Amino acid sequence: MSEATLSPKRGWDSERAPVLLTCRLLFPKSESGRLFCFPAPGMKPRRGRRLKENTMIELLEAPTVVDFVEKEEGRHVVYTFQGRTFRLDKEKARARIAGKRVINGLKSAELNVLPLKYHEAYRIYKQMKANHWEPDVIDMTKDCATWNSNKLNARERWIIEMGVGYFSAAEGIVGDSVLHVIEDNLTAAELKHASLRQIAEESIHMDSLLHIIGSLNIDLDEVTAKFQDIPSIQKKNAYITRHMPELKMGIDLTQTANKQKFAKALFGITQVMEGTQFYALFAMILSLHRQNKMTGIGQMFQYTLRDESNHIALGRYILTQLIEENPDIWTPEFRSELVEFMREGIELEKEFVLDCLPEDSVGMTQKDFLDYVDYNADRRLESLGLPRLSTVKANPFLWLDEVIFLKKEKNFFETRVTEYQTSGSVKNTNEDDLI
Repeated sequence: MSEATLSPKRGWDSERAPVLLTCRLLFPKSESGRLFCFPAPGMKPRRGRRLKENTMIELLEAPTVVDFVEKEEGRHVVYTFQGRTFRLDKEKARARIAGKRVINGLKSAELNVLPLKYHEAYRIYKQMKANHWEPDVIDMTKDCATWNSNKLNARERWIIEMGVGYFSAAEGIVGDSVLHVIEDNLTAAELKHASLRQIAEESIHMDSLLHIIGSLNIDLDEVTAKFQDIPSIQKKNAYITRHMPELKMGIDLTQTANKQKFAKALFGITQVMEGTQFYALFAMILSLHRQNKMTGIGQMFQYTLRDESNHIALGRYILTQLIEENPDIWTPEFRSELVEFMREGIELEKEFVLDCLPEDSVGMTQKDFLDYVDYNADRRLESLGLPRLSTVKANPFLWLDEVIFLKKEKNFFETRVTEYQTSGSVKNTNEDDLI
């Protein structure tokens, strides 16, 4: 089977369950061009409208990000996408599709993604590539002048130092875990392809921190030493890496318990760490950016957070496909284990938030950031069909959508406009379209 995606439109509550509606085309594609659609896990219809499983609907408009067509020609199957045509032996193509799995599938040294099975992963890869950016082109002149003046108070300087100190370690943890825990264990080429792109982006994020450190003339050893001793950071890092060593050594992923360890690691890195524990500190730095303070750093964190949105979407997609192929993973006990894992992550993140913002500041209150932690955690849980842990219903920082997802990234204070999203990429206008 092949796969296409639709953004949830009329009748779907994307705020409560921000997940893409997944549709599968029958192989070979029917002449009617109709799609058999399956509501994605956790997605709930609005105003009483329901789609039963296998409901056949006609597309009124083509999906905006999928241009994949397949058709049979004798003993061949012809794939056309991105303006290119690929002709494959039909029997071999079907055998390769049948052998593709998230884990425990056919292994090959080649990263040949055809024939595509996991279309959404390839779409996210293309989106990540379209969002490519380079830290060195960000102008830090204004930031340097602000940093070396008295325009920042002690709390604001502390937030910047926290951002540099924490993410210097955190980005390394994510990159190492995606490489040695996630990508190493994936067997489908398109999933490995997208994960390798994520690893490359983690390197860009590390490079952006070096750009900040070099521009502001910060003593890296001093900053690193300062933040290594903060208990909330120590506990966060120990919590997320708790089970990583065992997975790095290689375990038998045919056993249910080990598959659950892999699923939990995937959930922990992409939904808890990147999806929940990064956001509050990002919001603090972007709040300064919004006040026309440290706008170069704000711009870099803006692009980084947009990258993280793709990482979250990719991690969730891989996890849902893993569960679909291995239903023995998704026991009530394991679902409860993930919820409790998120609960612990929330508690540690709230402790960290209070270390970052010991008291309220201009445009920033502790309550808003603590609510933001709950809000993001609930979104990650709901997107997987897991129960909420808080009563926070609204995003306390609605302005973040505008900051992160403008196609033309512009400093709001009349600095130059920088086009960092290439033509033909998805035009994100709202965070929930992607996350």
